[in-house]
Amino acid sequence: MDHGTPAAAAEFSHFGICVSDLGRSLRFYCQALGFEKAESHEIGHEFAALMDLPDVAVTSQFIRRGPTAIELLAFADPAPFGDGRRRAVNQLGLTHLSFRVDDLAATAARIVELGGAVVESSRTKIDLGGATLQFVYCTDPDGVRVELMDLG
Repeated sequence: MDHGTPAAAAEFSHFGICVSDLGRSLRFYCQALGFEKAESHEIGHEFAALMDLPDVAVTSQFIRRGPTAIELLAFADPAPFGDGRRRAVNQLGLTHLSFRVDDLAATAARIVELGGAVVESSRTKIDLGGATLQFVYCTDPDGVRVELMDLG
């Protein structure tokens, strides 16, 4: 058996993000980052085993921008938990979402207006022979790290 070849082709589907306030997260991702509200599903006990929970009541709200899909998960039961602080970038697991933007300052300001935050200490500029690359980490309203990149 060739371990370098996947058994079946895998195609990426979406990211899932647990949110504390679905309306606030919809506004954040749609108005700050250009996503559009898409399909929504009320999920119950039929998905409890998949979610590794004894029972579940959750709203699954998809948002889309081009080929990228994010599933915002608003749990009614069991209630979402966590402190809402951004995770360390070197903590195992998903570290951040990254977006190319044309106007880093305007996008960062919009993120703050919509309940997110800018990690000011992360601002980075790199000059590459006439092109200036700019980066900054932000967070969504629930502390998910969002990188903004202006590639000049």
